[in-house]
Amino acid sequence: MSNNDILKKLRVALKLKSEDIQKILELSDFRVSLSELNSFFRNEEHPNYKECGDQILRNFLNGLIIHYRGPREERVKENNAKNKA
Repeated sequence: MSNNDILKKLRVALKLKSEDIQKILELSDFRVSLSELNSFFRNEEHPNYKECGDQILRNFLNGLIIHYRGPREERVKENNAKNKA
């Protein structure tokens, strides 16, 4: 299974639009244009198809963590507050 397949399956499973994926990538300080992002979702035979590299998938997964759990610093503060209570 390629990185493109993983990205496609996560997009469908999480019901994300291209703009959502772009925002999630920005959470991990990784910027990508919508046209480049859409090239990952094209058919392999399409002339504008682009292979999704490890760095993009890694930053997307890290962005998903931030998106669902929040930034690491906030989680540490929340855990400390819960332990004091």
